Amino acid sequence: MNIPANPSRFVLALAASAALSLSACSPGEVDYGEPPLAGADIGGDFELTNKNGETVRWSDFEGQYRIVYFGFAYCPDICPTDMQRTAQALSTFAKNAPDLAAKIQPIFITIDPERDTPEVVGEFASAFSDDLLGLTGTPEQIADAAGKFRVFYARGEESEAGGYLMDHSRIVYLFDPQGEPLATLPADRNADAVAQELAKWVR
Repeated sequence: MNIPANPSRFVLALAASAALSLSACSPGEVDYGEPPLAGADIGGDFELTNKNGETVRWSDFEGQYRIVYFGFAYCPDICPTDMQRTAQALSTFAKNAPDLAAKIQPIFITIDPERDTPEVVGEFASAFSDDLLGLTGTPEQIADAAGKFRVFYARGEESEAGGYLMDHSRIVYLFDPQGEPLATLPADRNADAVAQELAKWVR
C-alpha cells in the first residue's frame, strides 16, 4: 500500500470510510428507496406445526418482521451454514438495535416432513438460536407453503443405505410486519452482509 505524503489526510480518509461502512449497520439513518421485493407475490398464510405439536399460522406473526428459510434438518452443509450466518447476523443486529431486533421472528420451515418431525425441527432450530422457530407439517401443508413462498424442492435419489438428500431453493426471505416481502438476505455470503441488509429494511 502506498501511504500518501500527508499521513493525517490518509488517516482521515480511512476514518471517513469506516464511518460510511458503520452507517450501513445503523438502522433508519439512510433512505434506501423501495425494497427489492416490494409488491412481489411471495408469502401467504399457512398452517404448520412447531416443536410442541402446536399449530402455527402465518397470521400469528402479524406486527413482526419475519425471516423465512426453507430447508431440511438432515442437510449436510448448506442449510446449517445459512442458519448459522442468519443467527449470527441477528445477534450482531441486536447489539446495534436491540429494540428493532426484538421485532424480528426467524422461521425455519422443513421441506422434508418425512424425516423432520416436530422434535427434529425443534432440535435443529435450537442448535442455532433459541429465537429460531422450526416448523414442519404434512406433505400437503409443506407443498402448499412452499408454493406460496415460491420455493422449489425435490427429493434426491436414495442411496444404497436408504438415505437421501433434498434439492431446494436457497433463499432467505425478509418480510415486513404486515407479511409483505421486503428483500432476500445474503446468507450465501456472510453474516455481516446479512446484518447490513437487515439494517436497511428493519425500522
